[in-house]
Amino acid sequence: MIGSLLGLLSTDMAIDLGTANTLVYVKGQGVQLDEPSVVAYMTQGGRKIVYAVGEQAKNMLGKTPVNMEAIRPMRDGVIADFEVAEEMIKHFIRKVHNRRAFISPLIIICVPSSATSVERRAIHQSALAAGARHVELIEEPMAAAIGAGLPYQDPAGSMVVDIGGGTSEVAVLSLGGIVYSRSVRVGGDKMDQAIVNYLRREQKILIGEMSAERIKKEIGTAMPPENGTGMALTVRGRGTLDGVPKETEITEAMIAEALREPVTEIIDAVKLALEAMPPELAADIVDRGIVLTGGGALLRNLDTAIRNQAQLPVMIADDPLKCVVNGCGHVLENYSKMRSVLCPEV
Repeated sequence: MIGSLLGLLSTDMAIDLGTANTLVYVKGQGVQLDEPSVVAYMTQGGRKIVYAVGEQAKNMLGKTPVNMEAIRPMRDGVIADFEVAEEMIKHFIRKVHNRRAFISPLIIICVPSSATSVERRAIHQSALAAGARHVELIEEPMAAAIGAGLPYQDPAGSMVVDIGGGTSEVAVLSLGGIVYSRSVRVGGDKMDQAIVNYLRREQKILIGEMSAERIKKEIGTAMPPENGTGMALTVRGRGTLDGVPKETEITEAMIAEALREPVTEIIDAVKLALEAMPPELAADIVDRGIVLTGGGALLRNLDTAIRNQAQLPVMIADDPLKCVVNGCGHVLENYSKMRSVLCPEV
């Protein structure tokens, strides 16, 4: 009776606490929030006072006055700034609650498979401090596989590559568990930084992270275009030689060259996984192929680049951006039956 009352009064949720974006799934309602993992704050008397969170804070990146700072409290999928991350989680919880509930929620949060026990504990404690009554953790590749609809409970192997903002997770699943996983600290953020570095080195122009992200989304590609240069885009920034604002035209071929290193790292992680998995499961992957999830899966021709190197079928999941949070949400909706896929207590 008490348990059912708690369920009615609380708004249990699943959170994909990503380096680039945070998505929140509310039980019985689906995904209710999708905002950048960015916080703008001012420091007063040694304390950080939150000024803006999410989309509003992202628009402030690189533009804040001297008494304010806009940061991403998550780095490589784990908490880099404990105090700010806690405030961000609190803000998102309040936003989806809409003041309807007054009992603290059960929260399921995703963590990278490579996260240490200390990093897992930090995420766990932040969510408790933000108002959760109970916190469960689930590894990202498991959530991604569930969200992508892979038959992870079958005795045959399934392979998922989840490319997020801070990390790329490669995992092979069978019989309801992770048989092999590898996490590399390369994702959307490293791609953005690679574009910044390339333009500074080759075009002598300095741009910000948001401009690099826009370039990646508009003309980013994992493979050089067949027609030579491909699409072109005009970018504005600051000249590194004279320090004055300038603009230059960049091409698809340039961005393919800029992204070559992070793309190669992701492909190498996939190849290492294929070499390390048991032979019987490798045979299953030949039949079933590899499924890509996460925002990085949307980089044009990445599936083709992996397919060419691995010599295996490669597919992009439906709605790859929401695979992890939808997988998390599926576990939340079937909490009593699916507790076996959650991480052990931290």
